[in-house]
Amino acid sequence: MLFADAGLSGAQISTLFIIWSVVGIVAEVPTGALADHWCRRGALVAAGVLQAAGYVLWITVPGYPAFAMGFVLWGLGGALGSGALEALLYDAMADADVQEHYPRIYGRVSSVGLLSQIPAAAAATVLYSTGGYDLVGWVSVACCLGAAFVATRLPEVRPINVGVELDDATVEPGYLAVLRSGLGEAARRPPVRAAVVAVALLGALDGLEEYFSLLARDWGVTTQIVPLAVLGIPLAGAAGAFFGGSASRLRPRTLAVVLATSVVVFAGAGLYHRPVGVIGIALAYGLYQLVLVVTDTRLQQRIEGSARATVTSVAGVFTDVSAVFLYAIWALGRPVLVVALALAVATALPFLLGPHRDIRRRPSPEH
Repeated sequence: MLFADAGLSGAQISTLFIIWSVVGIVAEVPTGALADHWCRRGALVAAGVLQAAGYVLWITVPGYPAFAMGFVLWGLGGALGSGALEALLYDAMADADVQEHYPRIYGRVSSVGLLSQIPAAAAATVLYSTGGYDLVGWVSVACCLGAAFVATRLPEVRPINVGVELDDATVEPGYLAVLRSGLGEAARRPPVRAAVVAVALLGALDGLEEYFSLLARDWGVTTQIVPLAVLGIPLAGAAGAFFGGSASRLRPRTLAVVLATSVVVFAGAGLYHRPVGVIGIALAYGLYQLVLVVTDTRLQQRIEGSARATVTSVAGVFTDVSAVFLYAIWALGRPVLVVALALAVATALPFLLGPHRDIRRRPSPEH
């Protein structure tokens, strides 16, 4: 609404979203390696500051150039935070020898993120009616900076990087070495590669969230009450993410059944085409979030190198690319194909998350 009220056309607004997506995709892996090489906590702090700076541009100099630059900053901030949080959390817990609790803690983090949509939406309504876009924008800036400040208080355990011996001294690997290490682990180790693919495919399905409100209206929910009607969807998603920790021991085949059930319920709601189908969406979304948390946990458990944020960012890149593909299919009026692809992902889960042999050649003595 801010962009439209500033005089931008629909085509211009679409290009802003394209800029946002492209920056995120291009910067995802390089910033993941930066977090591994430099500081994961610092990456989270910078993510909040960059997003806040983008909002400041939108408020102070509204117009297409500032909106575009704001999305560039937001895209960079999102890329910095992607992978850094999971890596910081897992390595800190591994250092304390409590990594078995990672699914439960990460599930709670995901749950809180989903629940925050509810007070944020309510606050935006009140703030806009009180002070318009300016008040909404400045409060958003304060929230981003507040998140950055909280990030400074997070404990960070630096992973042990494999150094290079040079003249009886150990030199820490540089940025490019860390980048190569993360890319190499994601590409060459079969267990990690399979988990990266699983996370990417599942994460792309989260893009369907963008269409929930439209589906509710198409099914007969009046526009005025759509926000209230879909309120239960993030609540169900939060519940699913919360219980993802308890489900972390489920076998891949069981996870596949849970995901397939989610897809069938979602498809059934679409076929029923009635307002009550929103309940089906909520149930499907809750089951999906449960599987997503467990799958992310499997990836973190399989990463052995020190470039954890880089590997996680590789999954993030493929998630974004897969999501664009999903949007294109939906835009072409092929939701049935989206359902078919989701069922295909469920079918592939046992193969992607099942046991993998990881045969690595031992170096010869002279190496």
